[in-house]
Amino acid sequence: MAQIEYQKKKSLSPKWILGGLMIAILFIASSILFLLYPFASKERLTYFTEKNPILFEGSQRGNALIEGDSIFLPLTFMQENIDNSIIYDEKSKSIIITTAEKVIQMPTDSLTFFVNQQPVELQVSPIILKEGKIYVALDPLLAYYPIQFKILEETGAVWIQKNGDHYVQGEITAEDVHPEKLRLRLNPSLKAPYTAEMSKKETVMIEAEEEDYYLVRKENGVSGYINKKYVNKNKEVTITISQKNETASIPNINGPIQLTWEAVYTKNPDHTQIPDMTGVNVVSPTWFSLTGNDGTISNIASLEYSKWAQSKGYQVWGLFSNAFDPVLTHEALKDFATRQKIIVQLLHFSQMYQLQGINFDIENVYPADGPLVTQLMREAAPYLHEAGLVVSMDITFYAGENNNWSSFYEREKLASIVDYLIIMAYDEHPGSSPVAGSVSSLPWVETNLQNLLKEVPKEKLILGVPLYTRLWKEQINEDGTTEVSSQSMSMAKVKEWLAEKGIQPVYDEASGQNYAEYHAEDENATYKVWIEDELSLTKRANLTANYQLAGMASWSRAFGDQTAWTAMSIDPNKAVTQK
Repeated sequence: MAQIEYQKKKSLSPKWILGGLMIAILFIASSILFLLYPFASKERLTYFTEKNPILFEGSQRGNALIEGDSIFLPLTFMQENIDNSIIYDEKSKSIIITTAEKVIQMPTDSLTFFVNQQPVELQVSPIILKEGKIYVALDPLLAYYPIQFKILEETGAVWIQKNGDHYVQGEITAEDVHPEKLRLRLNPSLKAPYTAEMSKKETVMIEAEEEDYYLVRKENGVSGYINKKYVNKNKEVTITISQKNETASIPNINGPIQLTWEAVYTKNPDHTQIPDMTGVNVVSPTWFSLTGNDGTISNIASLEYSKWAQSKGYQVWGLFSNAFDPVLTHEALKDFATRQKIIVQLLHFSQMYQLQGINFDIENVYPADGPLVTQLMREAAPYLHEAGLVVSMDITFYAGENNNWSSFYEREKLASIVDYLIIMAYDEHPGSSPVAGSVSSLPWVETNLQNLLKEVPKEKLILGVPLYTRLWKEQINEDGTTEVSSQSMSMAKVKEWLAEKGIQPVYDEASGQNYAEYHAEDENATYKVWIEDELSLTKRANLTANYQLAGMASWSRAFGDQTAWTAMSIDPNKAVTQK
């Protein structure tokens, strides 16, 4: 029988077990350390792309074009970063720039550009078209914008600085530091790719900080993040670019503006029959109107009327309208040449009729053409101011999108261009309204005025008020339906109607106006009128004073009576802003 032997295994000693555990722990710890320790990335990225990068406000914004010694910037760069009102006029192949005092036309492929129509000669064309892009010469722009530039060594970057730019000058530490820690990182982490290497005591600009890192920029324009402990702050630097600002000299008005429009349709009124208007200091006759696609303006002005008005102490602001024709307006305003024709005619008329201002009454415009209206004002204001004229424009309250009578006005932009905006605070219920109502109830005016003042400075806003009202007729037809119609009435005519019907008006709290109603049995109709009188006009004068507006304007002179002028007189002691 075979014998089976059993061999007894030796057990491991405690030393071997302990040693194995130590090795395992060290392996795990080193693995964790390897995974978690922020080893510096060795990946290098190119900071700028393509030739002649434009450096602006801390980042690359496209690329410049350098022709000989001249630098050209893309028009899109100027529009997006410096001045969004710069336009390219297709018909004249020109860039149009406007400032408060100047209109600059820069034609393509020409050695001449024009400032307020005066030629300025250059050594190179101010505009270049290349590969479908429009470029504008940088040097001429420096006269019109608070900017300056540097071409940076090594990278060839064009650094555009603007007035008020601020940064802190710093210096890299002089201590011995591992080179990896002196690399500029794309993000505030050593794990991030780097964009450049730094040297000891190298000068940098500190532009921002994030936790333990500064965002710094080398003198060649390349930037990145570096730990704060390797950078010493020096001095703060603010870019200051001074420019000569010319101030337009326009006719002075002593106290709040009190304007009334003179509605002139075919011939001027007999001024000998116009009574004195207490408090009025500006008259605005409707003399000029757009008549042609080429910018032609019709003129029914009267030098005799102008001289009479000035003899009474009234300034004369001739009114120009677009004939309230949206098609005509689009055709006349879409090109620089026709806009210039309109402006030149207005300047000519202002001299012929000894005007002190031009009032623009542009209404019923396609919403998409709002920028064209704004551009007309941008181009008109410098010329009119140069001629010593006050520039005002009539606007409406906002009444929703896609509204030809409201939504095309770029109110905030217009306020920055003109001397005054006149808000036509009436036609709350226009003649075509399907329901009877006030032409301009006080709550409606005040609510809309508060909203408008969010866009328009109070010192530039004139409150336009109606001197007319509407007599509404609600007639019940045989089929039981109600037909609503209305007729406009002057202040005098309303008083005559009330006297004729023997009606005593009552105060209507909801509208803040006196109200009258009359039922005509023979017509099966009810007449209603919300009255414009001393009460409503006094309340508007108080509204003007309370909101410290520049003044009031009334439509129109012929609708008012003597009580209107005294009712609208604004107390000059009520802190109304004066220009």
